[in-house]
Amino acid sequence: MKIASQLALSVQLPDDETFSSFQSIANYPAVEQLKAFINVDNTCTTSSQVNSFYLFGLSGVGKSHLLHASCTYAEKQGLSSVCLSFSELKQLSVEVLDGLEHIDLICLDDVQLIAGDKVWQQAVFDLFNRVVEHNKRLIITGDQSALQLGINLADLVSRLSWGMTEQIKPLDDEEKLIALKFRAQQRGLLLSDDVAKYLLSHLSRKMSHLIAALSELDEASIREQRKITIPFIKDILF
Repeated sequence: MKIASQLALSVQLPDDETFSSFQSIANYPAVEQLKAFINVDNTCTTSSQVNSFYLFGLSGVGKSHLLHASCTYAEKQGLSSVCLSFSELKQLSVEVLDGLEHIDLICLDDVQLIAGDKVWQQAVFDLFNRVVEHNKRLIITGDQSALQLGINLADLVSRLSWGMTEQIKPLDDEEKLIALKFRAQQRGLLLSDDVAKYLLSHLSRKMSHLIAALSELDEASIREQRKITIPFIKDILF
């Protein structure tokens, strides 16, 4: 049996990607469903037990954030967890999945990347079965619904559709402003409405890009001992 730590699968979770920092009213039900899914007593062995959760949505809506948040939440409940992305896993042998069924919560990101790869599809299907057998939890994300992923292993498509499913909706501009100001507050920064709106209107609207820009501004602000203002943003980012 191979344990994740022996395969160097442990990754550092972003400190600021938690459920509380996922500021989205529209996706509140999905967050609550994830918490309930993780909180289910692992000793329960009823036939109605659900062991998998499939999250899907367009790129940039926060699926990776929710996976990181799920792991952080699980660890606070005293559960073991691991979060992995198929963008990295595909570079390795499928044996990297061996033994993951002994971890309480397994999170796998971007399953669409194994569309067309029969070996990886079979390996993920086998992991599903082992997770069910050991009564653990598996959360997988993709950019489309299970039927639209282009995965040709019918058994895997069935597994993805079999458990809980939620579509993650894009944040609207107001939610992005709230999320950006919340992330700034977590860093000890005061971001005015005007500054937040300037970032939103002059940068990519993807939250991952906005957060990366905020990180760059934070570092520059500390380095140059300046507040984050619109002139400062122009100096640093443009």
